Amino acid sequence: MDFDIPEEIKRKLDELDEFIEREIAPLERENLQYFDYRRENARTDWDNGGRPRREWEELLREMRRRADAAGHLRFGLPKELGGQDGSNLAMAIIREHLAKKGLGLHNDLQNEASIVGNFPSVIMMLRFGTEEQKKEFLPGMITGTHRVGFGLTEPDHGSDATWLETTAVRDGGDWVINGKKRFNSGLNSANYDMIFARTSGEQGEADGITCFLIPTDLPGFSVDFMWWTFNMPTDHAEVTLANVRVPASTMFGEEGRGLALAQTFVHENRIRQAASGVGAAQYCIDQSIKYAQERIVFGKPIWLNQAIQFPLAELQTECEMVRQLVYKTSWQLDRGHHMDVSDKVSMCNYRANRLVCDAADRAIQVHGGIGYTRHKPFEHIYRHHRRYRITEGSEEIQIRRVAGVRFGKRPKQ
Repeated sequence: MDFDIPEEIKRKLDELDEFIEREIAPLERENLQYFDYRRENARTDWDNGGRPRREWEELLREMRRRADAAGHLRFGLPKELGGQDGSNLAMAIIREHLAKKGLGLHNDLQNEASIVGNFPSVIMMLRFGTEEQKKEFLPGMITGTHRVGFGLTEPDHGSDATWLETTAVRDGGDWVINGKKRFNSGLNSANYDMIFARTSGEQGEADGITCFLIPTDLPGFSVDFMWWTFNMPTDHAEVTLANVRVPASTMFGEEGRGLALAQTFVHENRIRQAASGVGAAQYCIDQSIKYAQERIVFGKPIWLNQAIQFPLAELQTECEMVRQLVYKTSWQLDRGHHMDVSDKVSMCNYRANRLVCDAADRAIQVHGGIGYTRHKPFEHIYRHHRRYRITEGSEEIQIRRVAGVRFGKRPKQ
């Protein structure tokens, strides 16, 4: 076994560091209100449903434009799309590296915008889209002209994706869709939405669910309101579909096999979220150690107290273990079918999400009163990563998957 980071990935990390210093850090300094204690208020248009402010989104677009021009944004995509065929292992190492730098324009946590893009919807389109859909959507999904939301969760059905009350019924050559979606991601700016609807079968069955790519300006498609969340601004909408009529060409993937698309989406996201969680946790640990060495209380630095040392030592131990599991699982993803390591992806995800929340909480405690303020980044890190213990499969669902594999019965979702 070789546990060294491959040389080509090390070189990529050096390239990214140089690019950040040259192109991104100066741009961040010019727009510091989005990253210091004013960040949540500066980013949020409170009078427009809590959506991201236009100026904030324009700054993120400029960051992505520069990253794309420098050849970094599409790193993980195939060469046919201008990428570099970056492996899952490389992406995990990079995402951890960027998150370990702390808050910044190079890798913003709140909306997962990064100089090295994570494009799960593009991967889905490559695997499941028709040739016509690929031609229309792929370039725009990367550059931002085709902004695609993700609508799976429903008001009465969260973790069980096999129980959808949203239906799609044939009417001539079209489909007519009715239902509601909750926490529909990306609806602050999406002009298309991936809507998962039951087209056949019984409730609770994995088969019979179909995905559609629906323009958000169609009659009957309504963004009712945006859910205000722990971490603002929000892109999570309540959506109603009332007799939305779409042609057969909007079907995304095979009829009745829509959950295969959803699994691809969450697998691509979960392992990279886990890597980011490890990086952010390491940042919290490092900042806590630095502060504990500088802070003098009762005539001595606080790091001399075991009450400070031991929790940070335990967090560092868990950080090392989760990091190695993330690297190993990413390496395995590069060598086999996603479902072969589905339980390992779940292990990475739920343990990393817990780890970073614990590390952010401990950083607040070590820093004392100043740690509780928004002048430090720990509250932002905690609020962002806390959602991943619920979204895209709660930690209970992740543990259920692990148990299902160990006991010989794979869960449906």
